[in-house]
Amino acid sequence: MNINRRLFLFGGTAITAVVVGNLTPPTLAQTRNINLYSSRHYDTDDELYNAFKAQTGLGVNLIEAEADQLIERVKSEGANSPADVLITVDAGRLWVAEREGLLAPVDSAFLKQQIPANRRHPDGLWFGFSQRARVIFYNRDRVNPADLSTYEDLATPKWAGKILVRSSSNVYNQSLVAGLIAIHGVAKTRQWLRGFVSNFARSPEGNDTAQIRACAAGAGDIAIANSYYYARLAKSNDPVDREVVEKVGIFFPNQRDRGTHMNISGGGVFKTAPNPDAAIKFLEHLAGSLSQIYFAQGNNEYPVVPGTPIDPVVAGFGTFKQDDLNVAEYGKNQAEAVRLMDQARWI
Repeated sequence: MNINRRLFLFGGTAITAVVVGNLTPPTLAQTRNINLYSSRHYDTDDELYNAFKAQTGLGVNLIEAEADQLIERVKSEGANSPADVLITVDAGRLWVAEREGLLAPVDSAFLKQQIPANRRHPDGLWFGFSQRARVIFYNRDRVNPADLSTYEDLATPKWAGKILVRSSSNVYNQSLVAGLIAIHGVAKTRQWLRGFVSNFARSPEGNDTAQIRACAAGAGDIAIANSYYYARLAKSNDPVDREVVEKVGIFFPNQRDRGTHMNISGGGVFKTAPNPDAAIKFLEHLAGSLSQIYFAQGNNEYPVVPGTPIDPVVAGFGTFKQDDLNVAEYGKNQAEAVRLMDQARWI
């Protein structure tokens, strides 16, 4: 099956259109396909679309861009939008689409059966299809992992000048703080943020991979990042990347209480979807056994459906307890999280 990526301009921004099969833009809404707006920029996801076509005869027209750009595009397209499905990373971004009133509730017995309640919206507006753990990485020469414990402990004076983390504008960090608000409340989270930010080794810069690299280089003793970035480095053929993995260890926080903070990559059906039945079939496809393996192993993430095999490198990180907080809480607390992060001067 042919997969072609083409660039389009929307609002001055380049957006990639991907055509699976023999379907061609710009006439996106057709009888035998679904129109997918996605901010997951992973080539391995092509296997998901190919399998859907093979199983159902329905093709996938894919528009790729950042989540905010896709949401704005659908808003501007209005009732005539060709978009059927939104797929994006982080529950906080799904909440933005929810807040804008763009998503329709989906009542699917299969999705409810496959996806745990805490990894989907309570009213079926969106569903998680893969999970990512936001964990602590530590410089093996400088930190004894026995001294690591919880996210809360990172605000204590013993970590002064030792923490590496990316900007507060990053939605992964916003969701982490939003989760703490759900658990501890605003006052305690505000206090935690003051201590946490005061322990930064440097002003935030770079992405998650940059934090892990900086930790290996000794710019700080510990770093906060999603686990799959570390897996990518571990799988790399570049000796520089492999050296980073040798110097840096991975630690899953809060194993003696609620478990490690988890987020999702997920999606939902647009209210204005021209092909709603096919769109629901696509979501159900993503929750199926084969798709779950693609999700978990294609991007080194954790599956949402229990019992799905994970990548061997990821399995090597060990088993761990996951926080069972419903990820829908991240969106509810996102605005408050950003406000508190600004107050703490987390730039």
